[in-house]
Amino acid sequence: MSNPAFKCKQYIKMHIQNKTLPAAYAKAVEKYQVDKNLVIMADAHSDELPDSMVDLYSALVEKGYEVKIWCKDIAKLGAAATMDFMKDFMEEYAKAGFVIICSYFLPVSSCVKRPETTVIQLWHSGGLLKKMGYDTAEDIPDYYKGNVTANYDLVTVSAPICEPVWQQAMRLPDGVVKALGLARTDKYFDEARNAGLRDKLFNAIPEAKDKKIALYAPSFTGNASSAENKGIESGIDKAFEGRDDWFFIMKPHPHTIDKYKEYMDERLMDMSTDELYASADLFITDYSSALFDYCVYKKPFLLYCPDRDDYAERRGFYVDPDTFPCKLTTSVEELKEVLDDGSWNSYSDKDYQDFYDTYMSACDGHAIGRIISYMENINGR
Repeated sequence: MSNPAFKCKQYIKMHIQNKTLPAAYAKAVEKYQVDKNLVIMADAHSDELPDSMVDLYSALVEKGYEVKIWCKDIAKLGAAATMDFMKDFMEEYAKAGFVIICSYFLPVSSCVKRPETTVIQLWHSGGLLKKMGYDTAEDIPDYYKGNVTANYDLVTVSAPICEPVWQQAMRLPDGVVKALGLARTDKYFDEARNAGLRDKLFNAIPEAKDKKIALYAPSFTGNASSAENKGIESGIDKAFEGRDDWFFIMKPHPHTIDKYKEYMDERLMDMSTDELYASADLFITDYSSALFDYCVYKKPFLLYCPDRDDYAERRGFYVDPDTFPCKLTTSVEELKEVLDDGSWNSYSDKDYQDFYDTYMSACDGHAIGRIISYMENINGR
């Protein structure tokens, strides 16, 4: 990577992973036994429990597990506070029967863990599109020393087709990646929740009620410290100017919120992207796996990729997005044409269902039950 600050940060992470945290874990192992009833939910990108974990957390508490939350947005912490957080986690890690994460979490993979502790990686994306993990230097640089996916016992994915791809991308042994579904998608099947979310949107923005809702939620390019989005910068919002039958909502990726704050509607600041799926008539993204979540609703989506060729060369795809049941546009002019001629809604029901069955078949509203069954079998419950 050409970003000096990013590269420096990676070298610091390597030292922490390979030296500091293994020593802290070894000391904790000498002091504690494993509690099979103790579940830790951990994340280093948020101060709150990530959406991918919320409903699973509630289900585990209801089952009688002791669940502890270890979530901090370490990007907001100083070096000393970050180190304290990680060392304290290692002590809890040595005690836990289960550790559940949904993104890269350095401490989990920094040691040779006890076999009695099971690490479950929920990850935060479904389907297959852009390359990830060890398949792209944008995620894990070639020079990185240390295995960032070590110790995973289970990685949940959205369909069987994803299993071999994720196994390769994360360099995992056979049988670790399983199509149990994505825990967070269970709630999308709750019609009472969906109705409440539509009411929440229209109460916040009454003028949107009688219009078609276009929700734009793109990914980002670059690394998290210098993230940007070509679609936003190309002026995608201009495609909806003068269209009285549409209401356009933009939700920038969390890594780009500070950069693109002026594009966000303050009235919707307390609604997450996935809470807007229920109201959207058209979902627009570029390379974000959010499109697969949205497909649970069986509504039209569209790809807007002004940097498509550059992105394909730099990062690469597992699947050609031209094969998806949607229009792929690369300019504001093309997007306008698609909106004008109605082809944004031109997919066939069969093509859409085939797409869903291929990439999201395990997301059927019962993923949490399957994940808990996996845990119960380990504990002999």
